[in-house]
Amino acid sequence: MHAGGSGRIVAVGFCHSTLSDDFLESGDMSTAGTLPELKPAVIETLPSREAQAGLLRPALSLCRRELVRFLRQRHRIVGALATPIVFWLLIGGGVGNSLSMGGPHGESYIQFFFPGTLVMILLFTAIFSTISIIEDRKEGFLQSVLVAPVSRAAVVLGKVLGATALAAGQGLVFLAFAPLIGFHFTVISFLMAILLLLVISFGLSSLGFAIAWSMTSTQGFHAIMNLFLMPMWFLSGAMFPPQGAWWGLKWIMAANPLTYGLAGLRHTMLLGDGRSTYLPGPGLAVSFAVSCAFAAVLFVAASMVARRDSAADLA
Repeated sequence: MHAGGSGRIVAVGFCHSTLSDDFLESGDMSTAGTLPELKPAVIETLPSREAQAGLLRPALSLCRRELVRFLRQRHRIVGALATPIVFWLLIGGGVGNSLSMGGPHGESYIQFFFPGTLVMILLFTAIFSTISIIEDRKEGFLQSVLVAPVSRAAVVLGKVLGATALAAGQGLVFLAFAPLIGFHFTVISFLMAILLLLVISFGLSSLGFAIAWSMTSTQGFHAIMNLFLMPMWFLSGAMFPPQGAWWGLKWIMAANPLTYGLAGLRHTMLLGDGRSTYLPGPGLAVSFAVSCAFAAVLFVAASMVARRDSAADLA
């Protein structure tokens, strides 16, 4: 028995090619002639356990686990939705009457701030959902998954899909309030908004996975969140347009991939009444392309990070 080069286990035996009929009848070696020739024969070929496990099935199982865990922790639902909504009401309502964004059709600040709040919900939910990686490692669940006959790519895909579903779902709930403040959707613009929600959520979930994989504590994860992710949201155009920013910030905001996701969402929300044509900055096609590239690159990066053994596994 030996292992094949592609992870397949091959059992090898030996069989005879011909035996003398006289020997078979009498059992006398003198009538057997020459000794039977033995030839190797493949008895059975078994696929490896990893090949049997596949990629999609374990990924969907991990995704389902993330959804079940979230629904059982109702405080996470309240916290993930309530915090951005309160932030939107306080900031948008506080300066809404004193600041107008201008433009040919005019836009109140509470309308301007709505897509930024939507991106904040995606950011908070997607990033904080990947904290479960740290919790699973402490509880020993992650180690049991890593020694199971599944690929690391399936682990990454399952965790990222779970966080994506949670983030996009909560973003969709908040998006339902958009018509109350003057946004009008067509069927096409609404479907495009949902698609962008999924793409942005997938990219942010992959980013959260890449950060959380090497973390040993949730405190360290929160420190990275405050240092890196919150400025990423502030500099996406969520609170102020890039056109009026200091020239140094303009370059940073132009290099920020979240800027394009936010611009794409703003386009879809103003597409119904034709106001999207007056928006400055990147167009809808460019925003969607950059968002897709951002999500793909970060998923590949998360997969590469997960292939390496982390020091957190030894903690």
